[in-house]
Amino acid sequence: MKGALSWSFLRLYVLTLLYFSANSILNVIIPLKGEALGATNTTIGIIMGAYLLTTMVLRPWAGGLIQRYGPVHVLRVLLTVNALALLLYTFTGLEGYFLARMLQGVCTAFFSMALQLGIIDALPDKDRSQGISMYSLCSYLPGIFGPLLAIGMWETGEMSAFAISMTTIAILTGIVGFTARIGQKTAEAGNGSEQRSPKRSMMKAMGQFIRNPHLFRCGVLMLSASLVFGAVTTFVPLYAPQISGGSAAVYLMIQASVVVAARFLLRKWIPSDGKWRSSFVGGLMLLLISALLAVSFSASAGAALFYAGAILLGIAQAMLYPTLTTYLSFVLPKAERGVLIGLFIATADLGVSLGGIIMGPVADLTSYSTMYLMCAVIGVAATAFIVWGRKSFYELEEGAGEKSVH
Repeated sequence: MKGALSWSFLRLYVLTLLYFSANSILNVIIPLKGEALGATNTTIGIIMGAYLLTTMVLRPWAGGLIQRYGPVHVLRVLLTVNALALLLYTFTGLEGYFLARMLQGVCTAFFSMALQLGIIDALPDKDRSQGISMYSLCSYLPGIFGPLLAIGMWETGEMSAFAISMTTIAILTGIVGFTARIGQKTAEAGNGSEQRSPKRSMMKAMGQFIRNPHLFRCGVLMLSASLVFGAVTTFVPLYAPQISGGSAAVYLMIQASVVVAARFLLRKWIPSDGKWRSSFVGGLMLLLISALLAVSFSASAGAALFYAGAILLGIAQAMLYPTLTTYLSFVLPKAERGVLIGLFIATADLGVSLGGIIMGPVADLTSYSTMYLMCAVIGVAATAFIVWGRKSFYELEEGAGEKSVH
């Protein structure tokens, strides 16, 4: 095998799978334990959202530092911190969970950027979308078995199994991570004197989020879609018991299985030429909206519609992120690509966090069904944004091109 499926890259995908295995268990255990301790949806949402909110804040810095120094130098440090965070879950309560989620957020900011930038720099253009898709696939693969393990641990009441699982994951991730190798082109490119400091690069990137039409368009779409993903991940374990025949573990397993299957089987469908396709992205957003409507109405319609929503959402989730990331990897300035892609991924982190932090109070004030209906409205607004705003974006891109010529 060669290209995105060569042995060196397969090793990175295995590391990705191990790293995100803990989160697939925690995404179920934390809401269930929070509810058992009497925590509100707002509190549960804040604890869950602290993870990616921290990641969002640090992501642009991570992109700049990794582009400057290379991914290998930071990978071993962050894996050590990640192991400490996982061990915190084994002997603390909700307060300790909040701290552990923040530590995990710090690690994930650097981990995901290190691997994704390493993949982007090491693969030729024609294989880039497949590499990003395979990374994303392995980050979701634990979602197939993680929820089932978490539900099993919770129903048996043996939390010692939970402690053992966190410890085992920490050890295996460290072993694979400390022996993994990531392409060095990033480090070599970052050693020149022309490289800006991470802080200056990030400040400039924040301005470009508004000025760069490519980054702004993709960032708004990813923010909206990720808010939906965050709301589903956080509150489905609490919503499923209200649905006749509904099971959170089955829902999350179906969704994760669809994400994995779609990212592998449909990976060659993801555009890898740097051209924007409104109809393709718009179709993915329509799948997302349909999924949310199915989940919202399943409280009265039953489990069949609930699980149909998992399939539709899984397809949308599988295709949207690698499509937008690959597109940006072509159109963003190469000298600042690491920081700008970090900023884009930060919008995804922010969206997932807001899905718990904002939608938690909405669920407290209304219901889970109404909350998911509101998420569908957000999806409609985002879809209208890319369809009706198409002409204005073309005008912005033409203007940006004229400025670069002059």
